[in-house]
Amino acid sequence: MEYGIKGKVAIVGIGETRYYKRGASPVSEFLLVCEAVMKAADDAGIDVKDIDGFASYSMDRNDPTRLAAALGCKEVSFANMFWGGGGGGCAGAVGNGAAAIVAGYAKYVVAYRGLAQGQFGRFGQARGAGGYLPAPMSYTAPYGLFSPAQHIALRTRTFMHQYGMSQDPLAGIALASYAHAQRNPRAIMYGRPLTREDYDNSRWIAEPFHLFDCCQENDGAAAVILTTRERARDLRQRPAFVMGAAQGSETGFSLVAPTEVSFGGANFKGVARRLYESAGIGPEDVDVAQVYENFTGGTLMSMVEHGLCAAEEVETFCTVENLTAPNGKMPLNTSGGNLAECYMHGLELVLEAARQIRGESTAQVPGAKVALVAAGPVTAPVSSLLLSDEP
Repeated sequence: MEYGIKGKVAIVGIGETRYYKRGASPVSEFLLVCEAVMKAADDAGIDVKDIDGFASYSMDRNDPTRLAAALGCKEVSFANMFWGGGGGGCAGAVGNGAAAIVAGYAKYVVAYRGLAQGQFGRFGQARGAGGYLPAPMSYTAPYGLFSPAQHIALRTRTFMHQYGMSQDPLAGIALASYAHAQRNPRAIMYGRPLTREDYDNSRWIAEPFHLFDCCQENDGAAAVILTTRERARDLRQRPAFVMGAAQGSETGFSLVAPTEVSFGGANFKGVARRLYESAGIGPEDVDVAQVYENFTGGTLMSMVEHGLCAAEEVETFCTVENLTAPNGKMPLNTSGGNLAECYMHGLELVLEAARQIRGESTAQVPGAKVALVAAGPVTAPVSSLLLSDEP
């Protein structure tokens, strides 16, 4: 089965602001997004006024019509928001933009995400018993389950128990991300290396998650520009072609009130299958992976569900050596990822995948031809993306 976007659309421009600790941005969220979009347009070598499509996710507050007016865009011919919260939509927003281009709805689509939590408050903060609770939380909050860390810890413990796993694979993911961040001057954790001793001695957040198993909280903005394969060939940068995109959810999957059968999972089984079908390639073709880290347990289950390793192999596969560029079996989150570069709800992972295809990463995988992005494990819906150096 071959889907309609395969090789027809490319990421041609990437842009990002400086990344800040949560609440530390000196400017508004809107200005951060404008800066990222303008940088992406400059990177592509196009006039920002030619952008006519906008795609975002996770309830982004930066309205396309307002952005278009501020940037001087000639018109808005496509505007789209991926359903759901968290980072499940960072690959989906790109996929939606690619579909719009193939359908002829727009010529240049920007997928973007911005956060300024000092302006709007902490994103996704757990709600206590004193306030309004969404319906699903009514089943869990009375028992003390409020935060994503608690809910995902339960799923991770189930997964670890099923396959007899130790803490080592989780530590391997965290240590690899921090090792990559030491090569990336953009990373918040640049110059702050992590050792296994530091990892083990850090405080528990929700077992099996130590502090360093948990993503950061940051301010900033990131953007990618998409256009057709034909236009891409005449632009400034080496194109990163969209080979496949998939989104969705298992029936009954919910972070806080699950009813699906496979409790120890990341919600990617159907999405991963459709992703590889749409691209006409398999997990054995992936050279480098950018897998969303809300918590290392979600990353671990995502890798298994995308076929990067079998569950029974995790103990020996998820080591620092195997997950670190340039020589690892599957270099993972080569910019530092959500754990150590920045938590821009995963869109920074799409930028890093494009850099790997261009050959421009600070932790470059030699000869990387296929890059995987897996967005937002253990939420619903989720999405995934495959980029390639050739259409």
